[in-house]
Amino acid sequence: MTTASSTPDVSSQLVAELPYLRRYARALTGQQDTGDRYALAALEVIVADPGLLKTAPSVKVGLFHTFHGLWSSSGAPVEGDLAGEATPGDPREARAHERLSRLTANSREALLLHSVEGFGYDAIGAIMDVSTDEAEDLVSRAMEEMGDLVTGDILIIEDEGIIAMDLKSIVTGMGHNVTDTARTRDDAIAKGKARVPDLILADIQLADKSSGIDAVNTLLADLGDRPVIFITAFPERLLTGERPEPAFLITKPYSEQQVRAAVSQAMFFASTEKMDVAI
Repeated sequence: MTTASSTPDVSSQLVAELPYLRRYARALTGQQDTGDRYALAALEVIVADPGLLKTAPSVKVGLFHTFHGLWSSSGAPVEGDLAGEATPGDPREARAHERLSRLTANSREALLLHSVEGFGYDAIGAIMDVSTDEAEDLVSRAMEEMGDLVTGDILIIEDEGIIAMDLKSIVTGMGHNVTDTARTRDDAIAKGKARVPDLILADIQLADKSSGIDAVNTLLADLGDRPVIFITAFPERLLTGERPEPAFLITKPYSEQQVRAAVSQAMFFASTEKMDVAI
């Protein structure tokens, strides 16, 4: 059991785990600012009452459990709910709420905890205050429900051919269409403009040492807002909270389930009108 007897050690563990809580919170809310506010609020609660960690199996589980207490008590808002960014009648927010209404309660959270954050079912149960069997059932339900909810067009920016083929196989197997694959910044920009995607799946370091982040930023400036999933071996470098950062991240080496979960979450919050939404 974790205790707070060694404050410096617990503090360092909290700091180390905070980037991953930010990633999780951003994926849940669909936005950097809203997700970060929830993550920092959870940290503030623990700082005010370190005893909350005493009954947790680990500091990380305790941190995520505290987050879930805040998340659940606020009604699990999406996109503009918390920050007030969405205007009345905003179709993007309305679509997110309509999709939420079709999902089993807490299934989305369980899926992200398992597939993206790597928690086992025992830990998910501790975080969400459900049994291990319930946690496993929630993950299974989420994969089924979210996989059938939304399909669309995806641009893959990846310089390693084998990885690009693997990603294409995964997303097409989910029912999505891959508009193209690109290996460099300029190639990505040209292909993204030629066949406008609903979602961009991008590596960060590309073949000619150009930046996938630069490619994405250019495309978003020209094409308008749309979800982006970045793939990186060092997610903590992109989750500092010091600048605009991606809401969706996959850590290398990734698993098929991680890709499926991240794509489903990103498509869930997609703002484009032309995607196929299951009725």
